[in-house]
Amino acid sequence: MARDAPIKHIYLCNCKKTNIMKRLIILLLAAFSTVGMADAQLTLEQCQQKARNNYPLIRKYSLIEAARDYNIDNVSKGNLPQISFSGKATYQSEVTKLGISLPNINIKSVAKDQYQAVLNVQQKVWDGGRMSSQKKVTEASAEIEHEQNNVDLYALNDRINQLYFGILLLDEQLKQNQLLLDDLERNYKQINSYLRNGIANEADIDEVHAEQLNAKQQRNSLIDARNTYINMLSLFIGEKISADDTLVKPVDTETSADINRPELQLFSVQEQQLKWKRQVLDASMRPQINLIAQGGYGRPGLNMLNNDFHGYYLVGVQLSWSIGALYTKKNDRALLNNKQSEINNARDLFLFNTNMQSAQQMGNIAAMRHQMQDDDEIIALRERICKVNETKLNQGTLAETEMLRMINAKDQARQTKALHNIQLLSDIYEMKYVTNNK
Repeated sequence: MARDAPIKHIYLCNCKKTNIMKRLIILLLAAFSTVGMADAQLTLEQCQQKARNNYPLIRKYSLIEAARDYNIDNVSKGNLPQISFSGKATYQSEVTKLGISLPNINIKSVAKDQYQAVLNVQQKVWDGGRMSSQKKVTEASAEIEHEQNNVDLYALNDRINQLYFGILLLDEQLKQNQLLLDDLERNYKQINSYLRNGIANEADIDEVHAEQLNAKQQRNSLIDARNTYINMLSLFIGEKISADDTLVKPVDTETSADINRPELQLFSVQEQQLKWKRQVLDASMRPQINLIAQGGYGRPGLNMLNNDFHGYYLVGVQLSWSIGALYTKKNDRALLNNKQSEINNARDLFLFNTNMQSAQQMGNIAAMRHQMQDDDEIIALRERICKVNETKLNQGTLAETEMLRMINAKDQARQTKALHNIQLLSDIYEMKYVTNNK
């Protein structure tokens, strides 16, 4: 027996260690499952970024870049040799003849049926800056589309803000509704005890019950509205948001009136494009220099007196200078200047309207801050009134309906504060949207 005791002791120790390990594993699994089941949190900035990435318009950026590369590549191909081929067969009524005759010499005339196949090669040496300026115009056009896409996507932030703060407002209203239900439940139990003691009557308890039903009905409406907003926000960000997920309330921050909207960058790239268009117009006034080469086969060739089929070639330098652009130069410049005036007018109009919105939002923020200064005092007064009148109700000197009115007044004060708080944050972030200041 003495020999078996240590073995038994070791067995018991191993059993204890096994049980401890099992418990640790269970605790770890429970911890991981708790983490996995924890409600997700979303911030306004995350929702804006997710909505931007999910919005179909985001794919337009790659299309703009691809189109720009194709257009620039097409313009660059203007430096490649220009090759053309032509062929003709003709019959003419007269041909060139020598007006003299020499003894013992027979000079054949050129045949009236003539044939020719020609290959022309032209290599641009200098185009007066046309191609480089046209590339800049093409790049500027793509940049304008890019910035216009930025403007269209930026408007998405306003829609996300409205949904986000709408959900936050509904959350606050649900909190206040629960506080109201708690007050009514406490009041219901109190009056029910009075009813049992013969102090209150059935009408009093029915009045409180009716108020409870109204509050529950309002709660159901708030929950339905919140679910609708959640579903809409889920569609925008491309992710399913659970009803239990938490939207983080943004912080109250100072705002600036400086305007940094993407529309201003759009106006800048439009002006840049006009600059390159002016350079294209100037380049069209300059001459062009090309290397040329021509090879042919036919009858006759370069020697008009040779009536046989034979090949030929020529090489050289060509200078061309068209003055046709001079006829419309004045009007073309006037059109570009007119376009510049349109851009300036659009920028001034945008800044005027944006400054008006900014001033309005700053006024809304200041007014909301002033209103919120009194909210806490109003709630404190309403709570004090309810507390004092609860004593009167217990003493039988106050009607139950009057107490319900005071409870509703306290609830309204709390709802007003919650509304003002969310409205202030909404105004602040509306100001951030108007000015694009973080």
